[in-house]
Amino acid sequence: MSGSEQKYYQKGFNLKSVVGPVLARSYHSRVVDRLKELGYTARAGDVRVKLAREFGFCYGVDRAVEYAYEAREQFPDRRIFLSGEIIHNPEVNGRIEALGIRILPDHRSPEDRYAGVGATDVVILPAFGVPVGELQHLRAKGCVLVDTTCGSVLNVWKNVHRYARDGFTSVIHGKHYHEETKATASQALTHPGGQYLCVKDRPEAQLVCDFIRGTLPAEALLTRLREAASPGFDPARDLSRVGLANQTTMLMTESLQIQEMLREAVRARWGAEALPERFRAFDTICSATQDRQDAVVKMLEEGGLGLMVVIGGYNSSNTQALARICGQRLPTYHISGADRIEGATLHHRPVGAQAETAAPSWLPDGPVTIGLTAGASTPNNVVGEVVERILALRGLKTDDLVAS
Repeated sequence: MSGSEQKYYQKGFNLKSVVGPVLARSYHSRVVDRLKELGYTARAGDVRVKLAREFGFCYGVDRAVEYAYEAREQFPDRRIFLSGEIIHNPEVNGRIEALGIRILPDHRSPEDRYAGVGATDVVILPAFGVPVGELQHLRAKGCVLVDTTCGSVLNVWKNVHRYARDGFTSVIHGKHYHEETKATASQALTHPGGQYLCVKDRPEAQLVCDFIRGTLPAEALLTRLREAASPGFDPARDLSRVGLANQTTMLMTESLQIQEMLREAVRARWGAEALPERFRAFDTICSATQDRQDAVVKMLEEGGLGLMVVIGGYNSSNTQALARICGQRLPTYHISGADRIEGATLHHRPVGAQAETAAPSWLPDGPVTIGLTAGASTPNNVVGEVVERILALRGLKTDDLVAS
């Protein structure tokens, strides 16, 4: 190994022509192609299937998966590790592991997580990114790094850096335990005095607003959100100037609501004239997440659906957001893949639940229109397999699909 070997790759290895055919074979779906050809709506027997016009793999996910395959091609004789799941999809992560790439579980410290990684090894950083401390630890080890962090995530990091530089605490709409949010929050700590506080939903954001308005003691706020706050977080000091950021895959409508909640709280406490010096916000929901949410809302508004099937990993935040949108309108079943349909029983994760439940009579008798969408980390082959399973329940095949 040359001492001058390149140690950091952020733009792949220019091996798309090599891995492209492999990716196509692994993730392409003739069924999905057929549905698109038929205008995203098709019928087979008395089952009508309607597919959202924006669904599945986004650019950032596509790029991350491609870089992982390229890394295996570029370093055929090296040990390759992946810092956690490359994306939140069990099918894709299983295929990555089949390449001989080891997915490292999370640990409380980088020293524990990367204890078995040496200078001659390759480490892939996932689309979510990794916390600053982990990146520094890996650089110190001298191993080769393949960075697949999504551009939309990097954009959020820039805003968080700007907040910290200018003396604003980042209030992050996101799950404090999510890989992306942990990585984003760590960016605030790269500036002296930088602080962050994560809120996962409107109820948690309301606690912050109540404190700002002076109706909730600091102790009560910290009791609820201490694990979601930066070390040494002092509400009185750190919530006097706040900037809103987002985990890129959260529900856009909720992010906007939280933005307005915080703005109103700051206005109520310090007055409208103080807003420019006390509050900032930027739209940092990624366009792919928003496109998928908009597409499913449009499909719901068009009406005529009997139920929705939302496909994606159970720990995928953008898939959870799609399920929440659909669940407010009609019966919705969030499934991780086609294997969750076992005979007439469907195993799904209800909106807001922590575990699967079985629905033995989920598909009603007689004519039915089924809406389908998939999270940004769900490949087309998984969507196609779900359609095949559903049709098979009525003794139908995908070849039976015709324009509707």
